[in-house]
Amino acid sequence: MSIFERSWAVTVPAVLAAFFLAACATPQKALQTGADSLAQTAAKAAVVTPPALAPLPEPVSLATYTRHVVTLAADDFGGRKPGSSGEQKTLDYLVAEFKRLGLEPANGDSYLQAVPMVEITAASDAALTLTTGGASRALEYGKDMVIWTKRVKEQESIKGSELVFVGYGITAPEFDWDDYAGVDMRGKTAVILVNDPGFATQDPNLFRGRTMTYYGRWTYKYEEAARRGAAGAIIVHETEPAAYGWDTVANSWTGPQLDMQTRDGNAGRVAIEGWITQSQAEQLFAANGGSYEAAKDRAKARGFKPEALQTKVTAAVRNSVRRANSYNVAARLPGSRRPNEHVLYMAHWDHLGQMIGRSGDSIFNGAVDNATGTAGLLAIAEAFSKAEQRPERSLLFLAVTLEESGLLGSAYYVDNPLAPLASTAAVINMDAIPFGGPTRDVTVIGAGASELEGLSCRTRTAPGPCLAAGVHAGEGRVLSLRPFQFRQAWCAVAVCQARYRRS
Repeated sequence: MSIFERSWAVTVPAVLAAFFLAACATPQKALQTGADSLAQTAAKAAVVTPPALAPLPEPVSLATYTRHVVTLAADDFGGRKPGSSGEQKTLDYLVAEFKRLGLEPANGDSYLQAVPMVEITAASDAALTLTTGGASRALEYGKDMVIWTKRVKEQESIKGSELVFVGYGITAPEFDWDDYAGVDMRGKTAVILVNDPGFATQDPNLFRGRTMTYYGRWTYKYEEAARRGAAGAIIVHETEPAAYGWDTVANSWTGPQLDMQTRDGNAGRVAIEGWITQSQAEQLFAANGGSYEAAKDRAKARGFKPEALQTKVTAAVRNSVRRANSYNVAARLPGSRRPNEHVLYMAHWDHLGQMIGRSGDSIFNGAVDNATGTAGLLAIAEAFSKAEQRPERSLLFLAVTLEESGLLGSAYYVDNPLAPLASTAAVINMDAIPFGGPTRDVTVIGAGASELEGLSCRTRTAPGPCLAAGVHAGEGRVLSLRPFQFRQAWCAVAVCQARYRRS
């Protein structure tokens, strides 16, 4: 069995749940909104034994799936980076496939939804220096730190900005937590821990315990620092709470950085954002007469107060700036009985492109992330298009852009939906489809956050339990996926992966 055969065998139970959803009567809570609904679901999330499955439409074709993965991950597509020639090849391919299947364009008479973007590329001489007393230490770009600015400017800097350790950098009234209590951050730079106190303590009663909340995401931490008027925001990297190593930081936040265009050119963001390594953080706190581990212990306790350090930071970046559009691609299959209600299938088409300055094979092909998910999107679309009977609800097939740049394409869609979010019954996302052989169960990432979890089981034929809470809940994966933004808009969402248990 090829890796594609294995991956599809693993994934079918997770993604075909929506075949049932699209064809069945409205689930009792599918369109219910609000935090109470999600809380009730969370209380029930453990193991679900489903009822029998209704008949499915045309089977998904393994050959179709394999063909799409091979095509999208080919060198000709250049790693599918937005703004590159690889984007145009990808858009052309997706549009041609949707047309071939006879699906309607979802954006008026177009399959494309323009996402205004700006590309900011920091020069490799980006500099950051820490000064404590009379001693200064320059950190090496890429090795010790990575910094940038989201402000659309050719150069940006901070000079002699006082560092303030703000723990996890969280202000969350619902959790009675404020890491910025009593401090005026204007002109100062926040030093921030990744993830949130629940993960650090493993206390299930603190935040959501090991399951990361949005407060643990790097995006929130930079946003909150900006709201506090800070000049800069620096997150300390640690592999376990971040769920990725330093190489990911160095590769993802260097080179061209893509963002959505805003009217003010992101003037409301802090001047300098960035990461430093754990080793550099340890040296920083040692220079201030303490220890990094002791600081973390203080930060995870309720009542923590921000701590001014004796260190000041000077940092500067030079940028090249380019403005352009990237594109989401969307197609629609009208429903037979309730065409104004939608089930949305989604996958991001973009990847990282090519590594600048690298000789030999420099293409990040993105076969798993996310040619697999995009291929799944197309394969499911083909299965529905060939089915003798259309589903009752309309189906929207959405391939989003700029995921690797911070979920920007899906964020733009939520702000500019092609089908009303209020009548979107479900969002089914496919990302990095695994290939580990046939599996018995389906793992829901961030179990308890969706009302659709039980539907994932209804495609199975094996007896016994099916649905289990996500084993990677603490890594915050549910918050790093496109559906999180739909959850913020109170759409019902399922984010599933295979669970590798064969017995």
